[in-house]
Amino acid sequence: MEFLRPATWDEALAAKAGNPSALPISGGTDVMVELNFDRHRPTALLDLNRITELTDWESGTYEGQEGEVIRLGAAVPYARITSELSGPLQGLSIAGNTVGSPQIRNRGSVGGNLGGASPAGDAHPALLAAGKDVFVEAASVRGTRLIAIDDFYVGVKRNSLEPDELIRAIRIPVADGPQQFSKIGTRNAMVIAVCAFGFALHPKNGTVGTGIGSAAPTPRRATEAEQFLADELADRNLWATGGLIGPAAIQRFGELVSAAASPIDDVRGSAAYRRHALAVMARRTLTWTWTEYTQSLRSAA
Repeated sequence: MEFLRPATWDEALAAKAGNPSALPISGGTDVMVELNFDRHRPTALLDLNRITELTDWESGTYEGQEGEVIRLGAAVPYARITSELSGPLQGLSIAGNTVGSPQIRNRGSVGGNLGGASPAGDAHPALLAAGKDVFVEAASVRGTRLIAIDDFYVGVKRNSLEPDELIRAIRIPVADGPQQFSKIGTRNAMVIAVCAFGFALHPKNGTVGTGIGSAAPTPRRATEAEQFLADELADRNLWATGGLIGPAAIQRFGELVSAAASPIDDVRGSAAYRRHALAVMARRTLTWTWTEYTQSLRSAA
């Protein structure tokens, strides 16, 4: 196995162009598991650890995206997301705090989750819930293109990157309302999610965001649940009043989230349990975020 170690981003792109099958590695928290268990044996490893710009983040405005955006370097570790970006990226920060152990959180990154594209990746539900204006920067020697998060996942552990492309950054709008993340596992830490759910309120445009993890071939939204809840909040003027959503609407939201999944039975849990757990997590995250939102309205009054 060849080991490629570029010193600059341009060198990394050139190496990937010359070796399209080379497997990128930075934190290595997923890659090394695949190698150690002989599940994957690439012709070459492309070490990106010398590319320091991948560990930077910045905030700004970008064409095609409304409002302030966090441009998150592909290799920014989860530990820094939780310590530095818990406000602007609330949902992703909560998700990051559930990843593995402290050692893994200091090495693993969102770029690694996206590259592996596992339906159980903890970052995916939070990214989907953050809104349709989340984009992945995919770069190659041919240039840079933006891939909408909804178009990124194309199959089990498959993404829409071209063979010569590398993930440079992820552009995520700053949260304009409360966000949450919840996951079920067979123990409290160091565990692959049985299922996971991300949720976000977007009061500026009157929408809500959802993300389902580990309960379908790819991470996915619960689009009918999103539309139902957005209509409920708008029709009853709840965005402005902060009134009670009510148990019937909360129950229906959970049912629609559960229906959006297409889980399987496996060693970690049954399909029926995953559907049940998603409904519970949907109801809870909605309740938590709506409580936080109404408290913010009262504080501003």
